[in-house]
Amino acid sequence: MPEKNQLFEAEIEDITSEGNGVCHLDGMAVFVPDTAVGDKVKVRLVKVLKNYSYGIIEQMLSPSPDRIANDCPVYKKCGGCVFRHISYKAECRIKAGIVENAFKRLGGICTSYDTFISAENTTEYRNKAQYPVAELDGKAVCGFFAPRSHRIVPVTDCALQPEIFSEILETVTAFLNDKHIKAYDEKSHTGIVRHIYLRQGAHSGEIMVCIVARKDISRQLSPLAKILTGRFFGIQSIIMNINPDKTNVILGKKCITIWGKDTITDVMCGNIVEISPLSFYQVNTVQAERLYAKALEYAAPDKDNVIADLYCGAGTIGLSMARNVKKIIGVEIIPEAVENAKKNAQMNGISNAEFYAGDAGIIFAQLRQEGCSPDIIVVDPPRKGCSEETLSQIIEAAPEKVVMISCNPSTAARDAKILSQNGYTVDKVCGADLFPRTRHVECVVLMSRQKS
Repeated sequence: MPEKNQLFEAEIEDITSEGNGVCHLDGMAVFVPDTAVGDKVKVRLVKVLKNYSYGIIEQMLSPSPDRIANDCPVYKKCGGCVFRHISYKAECRIKAGIVENAFKRLGGICTSYDTFISAENTTEYRNKAQYPVAELDGKAVCGFFAPRSHRIVPVTDCALQPEIFSEILETVTAFLNDKHIKAYDEKSHTGIVRHIYLRQGAHSGEIMVCIVARKDISRQLSPLAKILTGRFFGIQSIIMNINPDKTNVILGKKCITIWGKDTITDVMCGNIVEISPLSFYQVNTVQAERLYAKALEYAAPDKDNVIADLYCGAGTIGLSMARNVKKIIGVEIIPEAVENAKKNAQMNGISNAEFYAGDAGIIFAQLRQEGCSPDIIVVDPPRKGCSEETLSQIIEAAPEKVVMISCNPSTAARDAKILSQNGYTVDKVCGADLFPRTRHVECVVLMSRQKS
């Protein structure tokens, strides 16, 4: 049995979906962070469990050809990125493998895989960032949580965020310190400012600044609005969100507009989209458009088709398909998102889309009782995947096609397996990278009903 602190030499054979390298010691899998396939390393075991262990690099004996120089000063402290030490080409190869392995090993599915949708831009691609605020050496600082902790790593110049976000952050934190507005302390539930939350329309350039606070400090923040709008032309909305609860959830339910508009707008797949602090909106707009284009390609609808868009969010997927079909029926559990979807349809002159608030499976069952019989069902569930009720309703509705977009290949494979056991064939799968340099990978799946 391997022992803690034991040293051994090995070659990294694979990378897990969490971004850890995999090697073996006496047949036991050992997971080693910050490694690349082909690295020859001396490893020190730091945690030994019954069936697997964790190790760290003690010495690099021979680096992998995939290795590149890390260009981020807080890379190993922050934990947001896990692939900044390897080439982007290698990262895409790993992520494509993660998608395929999920469907082969977890789903037991044999299918064809389209070319992985890699990103043309791996920096400054995020249209949204939420920075926790804390007090350090008597001053408010913001940054990101260290891995598996709530300890803040101060950083404002993250390579994944637009450069203007850094400048806005520095202005806001300087204001907080100048006015002695305390950062929130989650242990004592004291202090005021919890997060600085920024959004920017990738195509419109419109910026929203949202200060998340424990209580209403809108009067204290009024001078900040004047400072920000005087320095940053793109700011169209300055909002305070109130979250008084002892919780890890970032946003509260109440928003107060301090300056400008309640929302900002952007363009997604040719449609104008309104974005509030509470709206779900894909973080990487350009890659999301490519992902949705692949979903439309898979759906291949005609003008007579009805599409049910389950877990529809603010309606961006369904609305991107609306002009190609007879009708779009969207279902989403978050009422605010449904209102966003309705308004987005209205703004774009789309009259053949209906949106309903409630649980996807329950509402879709009610709609089916009222005569809804979609030709195609599109689902974009949360990371946990589709609910049993939703899958059951899809199977009973028996549409010609099911197109699944997923941010978790493992649950996508599980759900696809259930559908494949109930009359559907998994025709194609395509992986897509919406979060370069991080461990996250998305996929889109085409399933068609088997002919009896």
